[in-house]
Amino acid sequence: MPLPLLAFFGLFIPFLGTSLGAASVFLFQAKRREAPLKLLLGFASGVMIAASVWSLLIPAIEMTERVGGIPWLPATVGLLFGMAFLSAFDLLVPEGETGRMLFFSVTLHNLPEGMAVGVAYAALLEGADGVSIASALTLSLGIALQNLPEGAVISMPMAGAGRGRPRSFGAGVLSGAVEPLGGAAMLLFTAYLYPLLPYLLAFAAGAMLYVAARELIPASQAGHGYLFGVLGLSLGFSLMMILDVAFG
Repeated sequence: MPLPLLAFFGLFIPFLGTSLGAASVFLFQAKRREAPLKLLLGFASGVMIAASVWSLLIPAIEMTERVGGIPWLPATVGLLFGMAFLSAFDLLVPEGETGRMLFFSVTLHNLPEGMAVGVAYAALLEGADGVSIASALTLSLGIALQNLPEGAVISMPMAGAGRGRPRSFGAGVLSGAVEPLGGAAMLLFTAYLYPLLPYLLAFAAGAMLYVAARELIPASQAGHGYLFGVLGLSLGFSLMMILDVAFG
């Protein structure tokens, strides 16, 4: 397969992972019962916290180190700006619209991930040392595996809150649609966008941590059945940590 065509298909692999994860809403019951809903909210918060650390902040620090910059600076600036941005967004969103904020934050997270894939394929097309077809495809597949629970994080709580399975699935798919767009942008404008990638990664981490702290964790702990929320957080964090470390 010609390398440009391979790069084109490679950009869509992570999006496929998000879509498959969102499709889990058709396989599992998501009725609005207190215990399952708290489990899902806790799971979502665990996934988002782990993804913020291993998928976003650590790569931002490592990228900055490789170019000789101050490792913590882009990560800190991006993180705080992401949280501040979501704080402002929160003021514009009606109280209780957790699903909307969750969708927005996961979409922000997916954009720099797609850009990271685009960087790998741009390096492959330019014949950069140390970048092979196998390494680029491994990155695509690894992010796709990470995106499986992230797609479910969007669709399952929305369905559990009574928004309907087709609508919930569509929201999960839409949250991943930015990944091939971000990847394509990096292929076209790598020289201009690459220096901003650590900030974008950290910005997405701040947005996700804000939603987890502001919406998901409090909702999973309110009232009775809070232990289901704790269990969900533990499972979500552990699963995402394993996927990020194994396939990151």
